[in-house]
Amino acid sequence: MSPSKVYLKVNRVPADIVAKAREITVADIHEAMGPPGRAALMAGRMRPLQPGQKIAGPAVTAFCWPGDNLMMHRALYLAQPGDVLVVVCQAELSGAQWGDLATRYAMKKGLAGVVVQGSARDIDQVRELGFPVWSTHISPIHPDKSGHGYVNAPVVCEGVNVCPGDLIVADGDGVIAVPRKDAARVVAAAQAKMSKEDEVIEKVRNGAAVWDLSGAAAIYAKLEIEEVDAAFDD
Repeated sequence: MSPSKVYLKVNRVPADIVAKAREITVADIHEAMGPPGRAALMAGRMRPLQPGQKIAGPAVTAFCWPGDNLMMHRALYLAQPGDVLVVVCQAELSGAQWGDLATRYAMKKGLAGVVVQGSARDIDQVRELGFPVWSTHISPIHPDKSGHGYVNAPVVCEGVNVCPGDLIVADGDGVIAVPRKDAARVVAAAQAKMSKEDEVIEKVRNGAAVWDLSGAAAIYAKLEIEEVDAAFDD
């Protein structure tokens, strides 16, 4: 049996769903998913290299052997405009998975961004270029290009199952992966939630207290909490 396998095609989340997802935050998508939203959030180590960026797009996946990024390069070659490259190397500090040249090529191809469980390098150049990158580590260690792995097969990236074509959304809060079959429903629910929040924001502008609008006041009233009209050290 071959130690490597590369799937050349991806069944992607529809482009109209991706376009809507670009306007929605990771937090709203997470809440719109309900309890499964916790399992869909990548661990907090996955951080953006540059603040203020946000992406959404279908996943193209790569699983790389320790110290090797050959499969990342194959996935990058196969990726299409708007895709989000999701790269996993479990030996995260064994060799950088992403750098300056990969960034320039990804920008030329029109990729939305990249998510790396592993190391990125050439960070100053990548930040200057402005390409959106999320990673768990920064390290300049040189990677080989001779190892086995997988492309466009399911991976587990920072604790989250990601299948090729799933909807990936990332912003300053982190990265979330929405299964392709659930994407339309989740995005619609997140849009509805955002609309309700816009109404709440308008009420706050008009003087309403978040204490009341959030429901905290009603819950607090049921807890029989003793309030003392004095300082604790009087």
